[in-house]
Amino acid sequence: MQSHGKILIIATRQIGDVLCTTPLMRRARELWPDAVIDVLGYEKTMGMLAGNPDINEVIESSEHPKWPEYRLLIKKIFRRYDLAIVTQASDRAHIYGLLAASRRIGIVPPSSQHAWWKKWACEFSIQMAGADRHVIVDRARLMDGYASKLGLSVPTHRSHQPTLVPPRAQTLPSDVESFLEKPYLVLHATPMWRYKQWPVLHWVRLIEALTDMGFGVVLTGSAATSDRTLNDLIQSQLLSSKKPQVIDLCGHLTLGQLTTLLTGAKAYIGVDTSISHQAAAVGTPVIALFGPTSPVYFGPWPNGAQWAPTQDSVWKKTAQPGQRIGNVTIVQGPGSCVPCMRAGCDDHNDSHSLCLERLDPQTVLDALKDVA
Repeated sequence: MQSHGKILIIATRQIGDVLCTTPLMRRARELWPDAVIDVLGYEKTMGMLAGNPDINEVIESSEHPKWPEYRLLIKKIFRRYDLAIVTQASDRAHIYGLLAASRRIGIVPPSSQHAWWKKWACEFSIQMAGADRHVIVDRARLMDGYASKLGLSVPTHRSHQPTLVPPRAQTLPSDVESFLEKPYLVLHATPMWRYKQWPVLHWVRLIEALTDMGFGVVLTGSAATSDRTLNDLIQSQLLSSKKPQVIDLCGHLTLGQLTTLLTGAKAYIGVDTSISHQAAAVGTPVIALFGPTSPVYFGPWPNGAQWAPTQDSVWKKTAQPGQRIGNVTIVQGPGSCVPCMRAGCDDHNDSHSLCLERLDPQTVLDALKDVA
């Protein structure tokens, strides 16, 4: 049986992907309970691991480091670990793995042109399947396959539950707590890219309907100017009588405070973004709005959902009027081309997506009636 005293998990992607790596961290802790387990990731994403009990330390890096930062980072990780677990197929992630440890396992790309040296560098690897398999399944297969190779214990039952670990809950500001004394919903309208954005007027119609139903509405988002601008635009178009029932916390909460906020919500409605994953992880009823992308690869993982070794994802590969598993409902925009797996109709990050424009607010309200 192989023992690894120091392990580095390399999770150099965006914040939602970091949360989707926490089941792998939990599995590593189960396999090596006495190991020191550190995580290397981008500085603006590591807040998703606040209070995570399965890891010892986070090592933060800029997304695009300059050479002086690279030099310091290499000095910090060079041959300091017994095992590197590379959770992304990128060149940089695998180079970090080569530098950090003499033994490596990892996710490799499907293209042989880009995968050959990564397979060579890893003693065990899993080839990613892109849109055909959920990222959590890739990582479960990586860990269970490596454990089996080493003769370690792997789940013997037909399926097991990948455990997503959200940031540790933190106390909300007192002025926010007073707003939340009545039933409320959390709405997250701000994706990273425009092609995942639901139209402003749809959000306005939805919010006005929710306030008519007696709910308070909490808008969330990051401190980015684009997020603040979008939330301001939504609020500016609300009827004056509805505005007192809406609070905008864009940029005002830590991820730990978001855990608290989401836990207390009657439901969460959001686009294809990291906070949708966090809401699903805490067990809140989630309605996730998808357009051109497929939930198979990166849909919110339902709290407590089972994964079987023969199963690529919990979600179906084609667009459905509404897929519901556990606490998560996927509502996808209509169209015979959906999901096209392009970056919107014009295939770039700032593109519009006709399928999302055609996703009627009443469809979202109908889905909400089933869960809240």
